[in-house]
Amino acid sequence: QVQLVESGGGLVQPGGSLRLSCLASGSASNAYNMGWYRQAPGKQRELVAVITKFGTTKYADSVKGRFTISRDIATVFLQMNILEPEDTAIYYCNAGGRLLFEEGRYWGQGTQVTVSS
Repeated sequence: QVQLVESGGGLVQPGGSLRLSCLASGSASNAYNMGWYRQAPGKQRELVAVITKFGTTKYADSVKGRFTISRDIATVFLQMNILEPEDTAIYYCNAGGRLLFEEGRYWGQGTQVTVSS
């Protein structure tokens, strides 16, 4: 079992930056993929970025060049730069996938990111 706790969301103006963190605790959390997904009002949840235990990364096309995912032993980070109103969503941390970029079965509670002037 893996528990995920996110932090770092908030309100930011367009063009600004935020950094999300997700602390994983529990069994073998460093053996899994870790990633960030988001869900905007009226839309389906989508992948933002994922990082494997080896450090290989994958990004959604809409965030390439603006967002950076990284991890240490038990924490995954999402550095978000040049934020746009379209980035407004609830951001969820995910863990547990073992295949390349596979979504896991563990989810955090979500953190709200709002980009607005």
